Amino acid sequence: MKALVVCSGGLDSVTLAYKVANEGTLVSMLSFNYGQRHVKELDFARQCADQLGVKHTVIDLSQVGANLTSALTPTSDDNREIPDGHYAESSMQATVVPNRNAIMMTIAYGLAASQQADTVAMAVHGGDHFIYADCRPAFMESFASMQKLALEGVADISLYTPFLHQNKADIVREGSKQQVPFAETWSCYKGLDQHCGRCGTCVERREAFHLANTPDPTLYEDADFWLSVT
Repeated sequence: MKALVVCSGGLDSVTLAYKVANEGTLVSMLSFNYGQRHVKELDFARQCADQLGVKHTVIDLSQVGANLTSALTPTSDDNREIPDGHYAESSMQATVVPNRNAIMMTIAYGLAASQQADTVAMAVHGGDHFIYADCRPAFMESFASMQKLALEGVADISLYTPFLHQNKADIVREGSKQQVPFAETWSCYKGLDQHCGRCGTCVERREAFHLANTPDPTLYEDADFWLSVT
C-alpha cells in the first residue's frame, strides 16, 4: 500500500497519518482550505507532515466553501455561530458543509492517481455518523465503487478507512499506541487561540480522552462543559 492521507490537522486524521506512517505506507498528505473559520487546523496538518517527512499539499477550495451554506464557512450573507453542545443534538446540523467529503475525496483520488499512490486514507469514524451523511459506511462504500469506474484504465486506488466503525475513544487509544503528539492537533470549530471546550468537536474530543482513560493535553477555555452535555 502506498497511501495518500487526507489530513485536516485534527486528532483523527493526524492519528491516521501516524498509523499509516508507522505501517510504512505513507507517501503524502493532502489538506483543504475550504474557507473554514478554523483554518488554523492546516498549520497542524503541515506540522504533522513535516514531522513524518512527507509531502504536504494544500488545495484552495475557499471559493467553493464560500458558496456552501454552513456555520463552518461564514460569509457576509451567512455568519451563523458555531453551536455549543454534543454532536447528537439537532443544532449540530448547522456544521454540515454540503457534499464536503464528496468534493474533497474526488480531488484526493485524482491526486493519488497523479502521485502513483494506490490508496486514499480517510479518518472518518463512527461518531461522525450522527449528522454527516458523507461519513457513513454506505457513502464510503458507494464512493469507492464510483471511483473504480471513474479511474478505470488509469489507476486502481483503494479507500482505507480503518476508523469507520470505531468511536473517538478508540482513536485516542490508537493514537496513544502510535505515539501521536495529541497537543499538536486541532479540533475546535471556532478557531480561537485555544480550544473552546463547548462546540461539538471539543465536547467529543474531551469525552474521548475520558473514555479512553488517557490524559488530555488540550487546553480548553471551558474544560468542564462537556460534563453537562454527555
